[in-house]
Amino acid sequence: MYTPAHFAASDQALSNLLNNGGAANLVTMTPDGLLATLLPFVYEPDVGEHGALHAHMARNNTQWSSPVTGEALMIVQGADAYISPSWYASKAEHGRVVPTWNYSTAHVYGQLVVHDDAEWLGRHVRRLSDHHEAGRPRPWSVDEAPERFIAGQLRAIVGVELVITRVEAKTKLSQNRAPADVDGVIAGLRASGDPASAADVERARTS
Repeated sequence: MYTPAHFAASDQALSNLLNNGGAANLVTMTPDGLLATLLPFVYEPDVGEHGALHAHMARNNTQWSSPVTGEALMIVQGADAYISPSWYASKAEHGRVVPTWNYSTAHVYGQLVVHDDAEWLGRHVRRLSDHHEAGRPRPWSVDEAPERFIAGQLRAIVGVELVITRVEAKTKLSQNRAPADVDGVIAGLRASGDPASAADVERARTS
């Protein structure tokens, strides 16, 4: 991934992406060519040297059973937003401004491990559900559903684990703009109803 130095993700920004990500595209090279599936995931930092991403897919999805050539890739995407040049203070000064796109992303490479057993899957779906239910007034738990129903659901999926070997991460969040322009971007994003992207720009400015 092309990453100019001023857009390189900090360790904290990468941690935020992996710990707070919702879903990522799993991309594998197989004898049938490239295959990709969008999967909800959880980051497990204590697995291996660099951590792992745990996910699952439908048993009928052939990607899990197709041999993988080399590393697998999961593309984690944070908030992204169109940036209008009208938000820049410098537009009034010289007019030499153009639109751009702000985003945060991590390309996570690793070895793909398939987990086709109910015990691993049971732990995984509980971890995944608990992660996304946390903070809700009445968090739902897997154990609220009938045991036989959950057992049947687990038989319909297969676990996939990306044991991380390397990560390329980028946070393109107006770091190359003057302070007054950054102020304008934050205000513009908030006015557009995108507080998540505005908060990302603020964090990038202070990191």
